[in-house]
Amino acid sequence: MNKLIDIITDEVTKAFVAAGYDAKYGKVTLSNRPDLCEYQCNGAMAAAKEYKCAPFMISDKIAEALSGNPMFAMAESVKPGFLNIKISNEYLAEYLNSMQKDEGRYGCEKAAEPKTIMIDYGGPNVAKPLHVGHLRSAIIGESVKRIGKFMGHHMIGDVHLGDWGLQMGLIITELKLRRPELVYFDESFEGEYPKEAPFTIAELEEIYPTASGKSKEDAAYKEAAMQATYELQHGRRGYQALLKHILEVSVSDLKKNYENLNVSFELWKGESDAQPYIPDMVQKMKDDGYAYISDGALVVDVKEDTDTKEIPPCMILKSDGASLYNTTDLATMVWRMKDYHPDELIYVVDKRQELYFTQVFRCARKTGIVKPETELKFLGFGTMNGKDGKPFKTREGGVMRLEYLVSAINEEMLKKITENQKSKEDLDIDQEEAVRTAKTVALSAIKYGDLSNQASKDYIFDIDRFTSFEGNTGPYILYTIVRIKSILSKYEAMGKDASACSSVIKAADSENEKNLMLVLSRFNAVMENAFEETAPHKICAYIYELANAFNGFYHGTKILSEENEEIQKSYIAVLCLTKCILETCIDVLGFSAPDRM
Repeated sequence: MNKLIDIITDEVTKAFVAAGYDAKYGKVTLSNRPDLCEYQCNGAMAAAKEYKCAPFMISDKIAEALSGNPMFAMAESVKPGFLNIKISNEYLAEYLNSMQKDEGRYGCEKAAEPKTIMIDYGGPNVAKPLHVGHLRSAIIGESVKRIGKFMGHHMIGDVHLGDWGLQMGLIITELKLRRPELVYFDESFEGEYPKEAPFTIAELEEIYPTASGKSKEDAAYKEAAMQATYELQHGRRGYQALLKHILEVSVSDLKKNYENLNVSFELWKGESDAQPYIPDMVQKMKDDGYAYISDGALVVDVKEDTDTKEIPPCMILKSDGASLYNTTDLATMVWRMKDYHPDELIYVVDKRQELYFTQVFRCARKTGIVKPETELKFLGFGTMNGKDGKPFKTREGGVMRLEYLVSAINEEMLKKITENQKSKEDLDIDQEEAVRTAKTVALSAIKYGDLSNQASKDYIFDIDRFTSFEGNTGPYILYTIVRIKSILSKYEAMGKDASACSSVIKAADSENEKNLMLVLSRFNAVMENAFEETAPHKICAYIYELANAFNGFYHGTKILSEENEEIQKSYIAVLCLTKCILETCIDVLGFSAPDRM
């Protein structure tokens, strides 16, 4: 289904061409003066230079040509040469009826040529709990993936675990110190290793920081950890069996925590999965003449003539032959291209890593790891800060575990919902339902609070503001959906059938209703734009505008007491479409709405 603004542009373009002007001047945009018109065309201003006449002479002709078109309620030429347009209420109603018939898509077409897009987000380290620093990558990445799926693309999310390097050696060293009798440390052992891990997730989360602390104070301890890392990476059976246990225990816990955020991954691959691809990749870089030795390290030059600042070489191997994050990320691209042949790779990472990814992307292109047509996209996000403007911390100044933050917001929402329940005597929600509802609303507060900001910008994580039922917040959006559900339930309780109101939308009979209908009509354009620009915040801005438009209509219209049956059916149809579009949007943002609040 064509976007409404494209349909309007086509009509205006025809008028330009018929009047003897170039079609390029017929582009229509949303009005930046909604008090004057709904759409505008400024093509006459540009065309005047080419056709050597006053702009209004052109806009007057176009307005006259459009005056009899039933699509428009107004096509007005305004000096010095603007074209102000209002869509007719009848045409708008028919457009919305077509949207409603397109159930599940609501006028938003799937991609004609679907892409395979891999998205790298999450990036937690095994053996360490998720903390607030992991929040943005998870939330933004999940939403970008869902938007892509809705638009018809094959989206593959990979958590990209940090499961390689010194941290593994530290855990092994500390475990060996505590429990030297374990069979994993017996190099002569040739049998099957135990299936059960010799530690719990709680023990593992205590072991790593203890080992890390010791390594900073004890040189011999650090040397032992580095040796354990070397032996692990070079195939020592017992250590690889321990790595398997570490992964199983950690991933199980990570899945539970991500599930609480309604975040999932198609792939649970880690840095260790890239290791088998490193030797051949490095050898090929050498054979092809891209990699050379500089100060003992193996590097690839990635600077370009157009660079305005220095871009250092991409280091492939350290002077001792050890691999780095660069090596692992490049080898990860090797297996991703080999196994999935993606058209695009998106990395959702802290924006402070932009230089690093510039190096990695250039190296991947230069050495032929990715095809020339494969798009590589760095989606860098800003910092989540506390009210003091500094990175979000606990009251004690430490990094807050993500599950504690989620729990705190759940509790805050439960408190507000309980207070709301007490203020409405007819609202009978039992404690179990209240807890479920609080969890649902809390997730909307967290996700919307993050996603409503442009990803690249820092933002203040303000629990009080994010959990408010008023203003530009997740709970306000959900409250609007619940309000619509309540009206539809009351309509059904009157013995009427809301589902029978499909495709009966009539021309708006008030400014509030038309405003709501105009916002609804932009759904497909918003979704396309959010996908093209990898911008979930545009969907947030849209549903906030839609919620405001609905509430304006609701407060100005007697929906359930409307005596004219046909007009009431039209109102209900508009409500149903509003609910469906709001629910579709919050689903791609990664949260849902309860039935009651």
